[in-house]
Amino acid sequence: MDHHTSGQHRQTSHASGFQWLSFAYQGLSEIPYEAILTESDTLEALDLSYNLLDENPAFLGQLEKLSTLILDCNNYNSHVKFPYMPSVTTLYINKNKINNLPVFVEEIHQKFPNIKILSMMNNEAAPSYFNGGSLTQYKDYRHYVISQIPRLAFLDDTEVLVKERVQAHKTYRIQQSSQCSRKQRVHR
Repeated sequence: MDHHTSGQHRQTSHASGFQWLSFAYQGLSEIPYEAILTESDTLEALDLSYNLLDENPAFLGQLEKLSTLILDCNNYNSHVKFPYMPSVTTLYINKNKINNLPVFVEEIHQKFPNIKILSMMNNEAAPSYFNGGSLTQYKDYRHYVISQIPRLAFLDDTEVLVKERVQAHKTYRIQQSSQCSRKQRVHR
């Protein structure tokens, strides 16, 4: 069943019961929480792509069944603060303004503990052939993200391979342990 209501597009798939809500291409500068939160008991996918959003999406934490969050083509930067959302397994945040990979990846790791699919193509922090990055930069980017988010199954449009996971662990193992010891000192 498809229908349009005040700029939103809702679809419920009767076969699977999967419910998603889209506010894509609305030119929004604020997240329409009033409409979204009325679906908090059932909403599993939310598409806010192709808007002008840059605010911290704090109230999305009320969406306890949300598994897919799509924020492509907005104005989010590396310092975006997400609510803790253990139900989210998929995040698309392509073509935003993310330029500090360690800061952003730490936020994703902390707030989305069950994430399996992360796509952040066309951000400065995600070098690839498409935005002037070299193959070495691209591999280093992948290894870093994979090392910091161990459960990741797909990064951007590519499956995380076992050999990548092994290389990521070898390359970034020291950095992880120094981060742990630094956190322990801070929390004492």
